[in-house]
This record gives sequence, structure tokens and C-alpha cells, in this order.
Amino acid sequence: MSDTRIAFIGAGNMAASLIGGLRAKGLEAARIRASDPGAETRARVGAEHGIETFADNAQAIDGADVVVLAVKPQAMKAVCEAIRPSLKPNQLVVSIAAGITCASMTAWLGEQPIVRCMPNTPALLRQGVSGLYATAAVSAAQRRQAEELLSAVGIALWLEQEQQLDAVTAVSGSGPAYFFLLIEAMTAAGVKLGLPKETAERLTLQTALGAAHMAVSSDVDAAELRRRVTSPAGTTEAAIKSFQADGFEALVEKALGAAAHRSAEMAEQLGR
Repeated sequence: MSDTRIAFIGAGNMAASLIGGLRAKGLEAARIRASDPGAETRARVGAEHGIETFADNAQAIDGADVVVLAVKPQAMKAVCEAIRPSLKPNQLVVSIAAGITCASMTAWLGEQPIVRCMPNTPALLRQGVSGLYATAAVSAAQRRQAEELLSAVGIALWLEQEQQLDAVTAVSGSGPAYFFLLIEAMTAAGVKLGLPKETAERLTLQTALGAAHMAVSSDVDAAELRRRVTSPAGTTEAAIKSFQADGFEALVEKALGAAAHRSAEMAEQLGR
């Protein structure tokens, strides 16, 4: 990436996170540009990261090797059609907009090499995970560029089929909210069991953090970790049996299925 020139169309939170991650990995500020319609956003990102910013998208992408589309899905069609005359055939387009398919982007941009990505919000803390899909026009070198770009804010995993991005959206894209919901519920339950709210919240948050660290660093899967902390006839077993008696696994499967279905539905709506 040290020789790569990157232009961001849109300089919101996710774009700023990617820019910060790239700068932290050593990419020179002179190799990064960003455009955004908001003067305050341009000033903030420019000052924070030392990069050049533009109000005009065509100026930002001039000479770039990689063009990152970091705009709202609803604005994607208009943005793509506006920059199409300024794109060069060899410029890699990386989209981090949810729900916009490669077919839609090709219709709006022409035959560009395109990588479609689904990052999640922990990327703002450089603890994210992203699913990536590349069209056939993307070269091996460009795949490496896209992977290094998204790896600047976490881990990046390649997908063989674009439709798998709907499942990525359901599992990791929307996933942080599921854990936040569990944290809310556990905190509330702790309060009902007699704990002060602050104590219940701190216990829940640290337990979530510790469990995640254990799962990430362990050489066994989550099912085995669960078994190891579930003593026969103990307190954990009582809770797990209660979860499962109420259909916990089926409920999670149904919820993620609903998210994946909505992701596919949005792609159809937004791609028109």
C-alpha cells in the first residue's frame, strides 16, 4: 500500500476510520485524498489526518489507484453516475455502502474493477471485521490493495459469492447490535436480582469483554468453551437450560435470517 494513492468519496465516520487506520500503518498523508459536500467534515478530516480534501469528487479521484465509495446507499447512484466520466479504466472502486450490488454499480459506473465490502461499526475502533467480494475484473494486486485497506480497521475475509454478503450483513454487519441488546438485557436482569445498575452494567460489560477475548484467543470453538464453564447441575447449566428451553438457538437463527432477507430486499430496492 505504500505506493497506492487512495481517494475517498465521502468523509464520514467509517471513511475517517479507514483513513486513520491507513495512516497508523504508515501510508503517507500525501497519498490519501477525500471529498465530501460538508465543509466542516472536510475541515475536520483534513486537519486530523493531514490529508487534502475537496468539495468536488472528480478532483479527489484524479490520479487515484483506489476510489473508496463511502457514501450513504441512497446517494450511491447519483454519486456513481456523476464520477463515471472522470474514472479511468484501471481504477479500483471499493464500495463500503450497504446493500448496493456490483451489478448496480457496474450499471452506474461502467466496466470498472469493483470490490464490494461489508464492514461493521467496531471498525471505528479498529476492531472491525469486513466481508469482501471482488468482480472478475479485479486483479490479484487490486485484491491485495482492497484487503490491506479494510485490514487497516480490523480483519478482512474474502467471499466466493456476492450473495454471501447478505449473510455477512446478518452476522457481523448487524451483529454488534445483537450483543448490545444482550448487554442491555443482562444488565436489566442484574438490577432485578438486586444489584445497583452501575454494578450490574460493569459486571456485564467486563464479562462480555472477557468472554470475547477467551473465544478469540482459544484453540477450541465456542461450544467447547461453553461446555468447559458449565458444571453439571450448577448455576450455569440452569441458565443454559432455561435459554434452550425457550428456543434460544432457533430465535437467533430466525433473527439472522430476517436480517439477511432484509439485506437482499434493500439491495433490490436501492439498485434500481
